Amino acid sequence: MSARTRYEIEHISRYVYPSQVRHCVMALCMRPLENGGQRLLNFHIATSPPAFLNGETDSFGNTKHVLNIHRRHQALEIAARSCVETAFPVPLPASLGPGAWEEMESWKDSFSHWDFSHPSFFARPCPALEAFVERLKIRPSGDPLDSLLGLSDLLHHHFDYVPGSTSAVSPIDHILDSGQGVCQDYAHVMIAIARSWGVPSRYVSGFMFPDAESAEAPDSATHAWVECLLPDLGWTSFDPTNRSLPDQRHVRVAVGRDYRDVSPTRGIFVGDGGSSLEVSVRMREVQEPRSGP
Repeated sequence: MSARTRYEIEHISRYVYPSQVRHCVMALCMRPLENGGQRLLNFHIATSPPAFLNGETDSFGNTKHVLNIHRRHQALEIAARSCVETAFPVPLPASLGPGAWEEMESWKDSFSHWDFSHPSFFARPCPALEAFVERLKIRPSGDPLDSLLGLSDLLHHHFDYVPGSTSAVSPIDHILDSGQGVCQDYAHVMIAIARSWGVPSRYVSGFMFPDAESAEAPDSATHAWVECLLPDLGWTSFDPTNRSLPDQRHVRVAVGRDYRDVSPTRGIFVGDGGSSLEVSVRMREVQEPRSGP
């Protein structure tokens, strides 16, 4: 079996406006990352109508494209196509050993970890979170890795994955009150709790090659999960939605404090009325081309 897996991904977003839009400025976060054993072999982004796209790197290391359209249009299609190679993950140890919590305590006031150690827009303390933690008696154990694995398992078992039960702008109160949500909500709750334990934690947006074991619908590929910074291990991934550790099926697109930092499209337009958005994602595994005759 190959130590790497290759995927082709097509991510299309289509905005439709009730009347013509005169100007549009948008930040696009669609280019997969090139780190952590992941290789980006090819990436292309195009829009209809054609737009000027300027690439830049944000403070978290993500590549974003700034889109500018200064012409009248009533629909906008953004198509991003990627070819990515992922690697099989390195197995985790049984524990981190003594002194791990003490080492992480020393990171508390570190400037480099500040963004991922303090509350953010979607991953913040609230009365519903305090009640949830108290009701289920969620506490860290003697080992950070064991604590995070247990937290991921608990969220997977406690919440029901229900597409459409929340939206991209839903606060964590919704999943905590209803017990229903999607991967974004699972990730925000885990991040908020882990940060309260002093664990630097960040949100990961990307894709997951769907299979029979996935909580998501079989035709879904967009996904979100969590990375926590641990002594000796560095940034370590957890997928509370699927009660698993992210593996070669996961393709990382961007990391941030929460969804607000990594939303695929975000911007403004000048025109009357609102807009409707349709998103289509196709992900397929491809074989590495053979070399030689």
